[in-house]
This record gives sequence, structure tokens and C-alpha cells, in this order.
Amino acid sequence: MTIFCSHCHRPLQAETSCLARRAEQAPGASKPFRSTKGASKARRDQINAELQALRSLLPISAREKERLSYLHTMALVCLRLRGAQLFPPGTPSAPPAAPVLAAELLSLLPGFLLVLSAGGKLVYISENVSQILGLSMVELLAQGDTIFDILDGRAGEDVRKKLLLAQEQPGRTITFVSEMRTSKAFRLQHGGNRAVAVRGRFVAPRWPASPPGTAFLALCTPIPQLEAGGDTGSQDDLFQSTHALDMRFMDVTESAIYHLGYLREELMGRSWYSLLHPEDTELAAVQHRAVALGAGAQPVVLRLLRRDRTWAWLRVSARRGGRCITCTSRGLR
Repeated sequence: MTIFCSHCHRPLQAETSCLARRAEQAPGASKPFRSTKGASKARRDQINAELQALRSLLPISAREKERLSYLHTMALVCLRLRGAQLFPPGTPSAPPAAPVLAAELLSLLPGFLLVLSAGGKLVYISENVSQILGLSMVELLAQGDTIFDILDGRAGEDVRKKLLLAQEQPGRTITFVSEMRTSKAFRLQHGGNRAVAVRGRFVAPRWPASPPGTAFLALCTPIPQLEAGGDTGSQDDLFQSTHALDMRFMDVTESAIYHLGYLREELMGRSWYSLLHPEDTELAAVQHRAVALGAGAQPVVLRLLRRDRTWAWLRVSARRGGRCITCTSRGLR
């Protein structure tokens, strides 16, 4: 028995096509969406309007807003959102907006302020960063949105380990030194990027409405630029030491007393490692192995314990000659 369509009285197998035709003929029936030039332009205009609205909300000067590209706008918006998540507006520990933290106060600091999320994402950079790196906060964000994007690539892994160590032990202060990216004008003038000492620790927000998590708060202090020749410059900033292959002191120039406070006799036979800051031991050991095996090693910035129990920042270059290793250390003030 054949069953007929109740609408067109055709056999049932044709009912599907019948319903399709009726749908097409129905007033206001929806049709498949087709992308057209007009639709694409409408979408672009809508996106542009939303970006303009976001840009208008950013707490920066009108002049800076005019120079923002879409990429910079989104980078700044993400930075503000991360800051608002870790430090809700109105809380005592919230990083201040640029207009609130007066330039006069920032000028009193020896460096710029930096706040990171637990994963190393940038949350806050104080406006005086431009005085140190030659890049404004907006220009710095063009490099990326993590601390690793603005550091010299060779230091990334070491910094990652130190941040992980600090995160596992909240409240523990860590320090690392790395070159940070700078403006082209700065590099042309100084021959490279800028070495910066970053000192900070992870802290947990202490207000009831705060989300779980910690933030890394740090002060980034510039280290004076060295001459292009590495160890050239004033001899008053230098001292040399000779070590056995296990880094025991065999000899040291008299100028070491100015930098470390020890008499020559006090250092003879003592292990160089006994003076190293614990956080710098791993980096020093890597360089030591490279030099001991006869491979070239880049100069490194390390902290050595002075006789008065303070830390001396030194840029150390090492080379092997026969059965001994000679280190040339330059004091960084």
C-alpha cells in the first residue's frame, strides 16, 4: 500500500523534497548564510569598534592610546585582566595605576617594579621601566606577555628554575641577573641589551575575596654596563685569582681585599665554592665544568661572600691554562 504526502498527495518518498520546497517558499524562511564583502566589512567594523572601546578604558595617556596597534591593545588588556584577577580593584595590595603612582616616587627607586603570575605571565610593570630599558611598558609588551619573552633567551631556563624554587617556598627571596631587551637606540649606544638584577619573592594575596594563587613581586635594578671588551676598563674594578682544577685558591691579586675584604693569606687553599651564594652555585658549576674540559665559557654574574658577610656582585670570566684555572672578576656596583 502506498502512503501519500498530506500536502502534495505524492508518494511518501517524495515528501522530504516537498517539505524542503515549502520551507523555501515560506515567508521569512531562513536561508544558508553566505559570506559577502558587506558581511566581512560589517564584522571588521564590529571588531574595530570593540577594540576602540577597550582602548578607551586603558589607564594610559591619550597620546599613548593613539599609538597602540590592535596587538598592543590586546596585550595591555590581558595585562590589566591578570592584574585585576590577582589584585581586585580596591584592595590594599593592588598595584596602583600609572597616574596614581607619581613619577616622583618612582624616581626614588633604584629600579622598576615587576609583578608576575605563578606561570611567569606579566601582571604589572611600573612606568619608570622606560628610564632603564629605553622601552615604555607598552613597547615592552610587544616582545611578549611573559618574563621569558623580555629576557635574554640563554637565561630563560635558569630563571624558570629559580621561579619554581621560589614558588615552592613562598616568602623566600630569590635573585637572578639577566639581560633584558632594550630599544634599538639603547643597543646602539651601549652595544647591547641591559643587565638587570631581579630580586623578589612570591606572596599570597591576603583579602577574603581574593582567588587562590600567588604573585611574584620584584624590584629590577640595572647593573652598570660593561665595556665592549669585557674585562677592559679601570683596573680598580678588577682582581684576578688562580685556582686548582677543583677551584681551590692558589693565588689572588692584592686588589681582592678591596672587593672581598679578605687578605691574600686568608684565601689560600680555600674553596671558591665556599664563597658562592647558594643560588648561584649551579650556574657556577656549569661554567666550571665547561672551563675544566677546555671548552669556552661565557662570563657570568655571581655573588661572592665578603668578609663582612655581605654579598659582592661580580662578573667572572674564567679560562684554563695547564693544571690551573684563572678567573678575572669585575666588581659590579
